[in-house]
Amino acid sequence: MTIGIINTMQNLQQLKSKLWEAANILRGSAVDRTDWKGYILPLLFFKRISDVWDEEKADATQTYGDVDPSQFPEIHRFQVPHGCHWNDIREKPQNVGTSLQHAMQEIERANPDTLYRVFGSADWGNKEKFTDELLKDMIEGFSSISLGNNKVNTDILGDAYEYLVGKFADVNRRNKAGEFYTPRSVVRMMVEILDPKEGESIYDPACGTGGMLLAAIDHVKRRGGDARTFFGKIYGQEKNLTTSSVARMNLVLHGIEDFQIAREDTLRNPAFTDGAGGLAAFDCVIANPPFSLKEWGREIWENDPWGRAQYGLPPDSYGDYAFVQHMIASMAQGGSSRMAVVLPQGALFRKSAEGKIREALLKKDLIEAVIGLAPNLFYGTGLAGCITILRRKKPAERKNKVLVIDAQSLFRKGRAQNFLDPEHGEKIVTWYREFEDIEDRVKVVSLDEIRDESWTLNISRYVLPPIGDEIPPLPEAVAGFKKALAEARAAENHLRTVLTTGGWLK
Repeated sequence: MTIGIINTMQNLQQLKSKLWEAANILRGSAVDRTDWKGYILPLLFFKRISDVWDEEKADATQTYGDVDPSQFPEIHRFQVPHGCHWNDIREKPQNVGTSLQHAMQEIERANPDTLYRVFGSADWGNKEKFTDELLKDMIEGFSSISLGNNKVNTDILGDAYEYLVGKFADVNRRNKAGEFYTPRSVVRMMVEILDPKEGESIYDPACGTGGMLLAAIDHVKRRGGDARTFFGKIYGQEKNLTTSSVARMNLVLHGIEDFQIAREDTLRNPAFTDGAGGLAAFDCVIANPPFSLKEWGREIWENDPWGRAQYGLPPDSYGDYAFVQHMIASMAQGGSSRMAVVLPQGALFRKSAEGKIREALLKKDLIEAVIGLAPNLFYGTGLAGCITILRRKKPAERKNKVLVIDAQSLFRKGRAQNFLDPEHGEKIVTWYREFEDIEDRVKVVSLDEIRDESWTLNISRYVLPPIGDEIPPLPEAVAGFKKALAEARAAENHLRTVLTTGGWLK
């Protein structure tokens, strides 16, 4: 490991530590921890814009003399109107929240093409949440962190930002954090499978904080590609205003330019169209939509103007195949277009309307692979998920076949959540690429076999879990059961005695 890499890692760790320390100023305040990201991330972004603006001004002064920045707006990537700089807010003696909100709104107005609504809808002027003293402490906390380009490069700052997003997901684990955050190891595995190339268009219809879009770009960069070939070809849609704002900040802080993140309900009102009455089409489509979404918009899909219910109308109570069909409709017609989507495993075998949709997709030979994952990997749910890969046109050797992978044993157990480690993801990607049978793990299944199984993709129908050495012989198992039963009865009798003696049980 070179000295440069070591220094970069140290700088990143120091920045992470400082940012989380600044975020923790909110501890004990009236701001609910589940709302932290909606306040801390916009502050971070505001500080970054102000610090870069200062550097650009200093560079211009060195080049052109003591210039008036308003006379040379081209020297700045983002415009910061007079009185709306970080230092202006830092000097406010009172009504800090109102001043902060005004500054953010004016910066958005001054940069309509790049920063429209980027700061979200935080209620900074609510003095029940934000006293002047609390906001001053938060601003001072961030003031000690230099976020200009001369202090932290875009990659380090972007990684630190992702770290904060992950920390907020930990805070929000019991409050639907899965709606905005997918574990990075799962994201990277999905991207490795899709293998996006330079210049391809990428679309995430449930983009959360933009992690999958960034991972696709990073995938190309790690292979020596030029991330600039993606400019103008990055698209995401997210229903939640705060989360969509975070996604836009996230992309900007990673140095990504010319992208589109739309804040809208994808299933009810898709944001990206082709101008000819159809949906826009993309080379790679990737998403982790909400599991089994209820009230997803079936009433609109009964006469969907975009024709997305091509393979059937999903039921009211499960929106999984609505997202799947939206993503299929968003795949380019070219032979290389493909998609990866996270689904609950129930979507692989549920019958009725979903069974008919699944059958239609299989008969069209669109489903290339299903990958069963361990339970409790995703925030907000203990359910076991799966990754489903669909391809517009399969290679000849994969036609009329589906790769079924049982990866449910690949995880590291945590106290409150399981984790898919990088080596687990690498193994799954290898299995996908090899597309061969592996005993107890992987099965290449023909469509004829799936038809004989009534078009179910239930993983256990095709890949049987190995019989472990730890399973005892039958006599030993029976003896163990009898012993456990006797202990349970003894404990029950003891509890009854205690309750009777204490007068709680008559």
